[in-house]
Amino acid sequence: MKLLILGGTIFLGRYLVEAAQARGHEITLFNRGKHNPDLFPEIEKLRGQRSARGPEGEALESDLSALQGRTWDAVIDTCGYFPRQVREAAEVLAGSVGHYTFISSISAYSSFSQPDMDESGPVGTLEDQTIEQVTGESYGPLKVLCEQAAEQAFLGRALNLRAGLIVGPHDPSDRFTYWPCRVAQGGAVLAPGGPEVGTQFIDVRDLAEWNIRMVEAGKAGVYNATGPDYPMTLGAVLEASKTLSGSDAEFVWADEKWLVEKGVAPWMEMPLWVPSEEEYKGFNSVNCRKAIADGLTFRPVADTVRDTLAWAATRPADYTLRAGMKPEKEAEVLEAWRARV
Repeated sequence: MKLLILGGTIFLGRYLVEAAQARGHEITLFNRGKHNPDLFPEIEKLRGQRSARGPEGEALESDLSALQGRTWDAVIDTCGYFPRQVREAAEVLAGSVGHYTFISSISAYSSFSQPDMDESGPVGTLEDQTIEQVTGESYGPLKVLCEQAAEQAFLGRALNLRAGLIVGPHDPSDRFTYWPCRVAQGGAVLAPGGPEVGTQFIDVRDLAEWNIRMVEAGKAGVYNATGPDYPMTLGAVLEASKTLSGSDAEFVWADEKWLVEKGVAPWMEMPLWVPSEEEYKGFNSVNCRKAIADGLTFRPVADTVRDTLAWAATRPADYTLRAGMKPEKEAEVLEAWRARV
């Protein structure tokens, strides 16, 4: 299979390349050459530009000329944020490519108040569909518009994967990496709620390998893609991190409401955690049975923790995580929690 990947050198993209290589496919990458340009020297690289906004808000026009006059069996779009980007690429490729995968997000849903929500759940909308600014409010609805743009250009040939939190080695967000690294440091570790707090995520390698198999099978439509295929808890992640790092970590589980009152921000400052409020009670129980029925599988969480720790150890010693609590604030909140009675 001749496979075109839009992106292909950051996180999910690099694992898509590795998964496709392992299955003997011929790969072409299309990107700007700005990130990891020396990665995969054996693979054909086409340079170009998708329409976007510059740092000052200026319009950056697209240059997709390198894609014209070429044919591929399938394309995987890992880096579409605005519908105009997806529409332009899809329209250029629609007559010369058989199948289009768009990597979307479960943020496409307008609400997470319903547990066990499947692909029929209500999606977000935007009053102004032309905006090209990613915010907490616009990110999900923009992904919905991107999905629609892919489907309109590839009628019945578009696969829209609504991924949950993607984790594992080379994750630039550190939203999972924080916990194995923090637990490995040992000592008192502030954690939200209790060990039974639920969470969902998917190892980047599981998503990539399944994506390639779905492309091979010509699957189309919308799929939720997060995991695992059993109830995952934050306690299990932390215990695996303690065991695999050999640390002396002591988990201090603080009341969720109290943490919020103390200014602890869920998700980015306290990764994998969203308060168990009515509007979020389905956030970590998204229904992925459709994907599982079509072959999505999950490696043990211990494998993800181990490999994330090994990769994190290769970073510079002075690297600062992009997510998680700062040590000074964690110590302050821990002291306040212990002194509350």
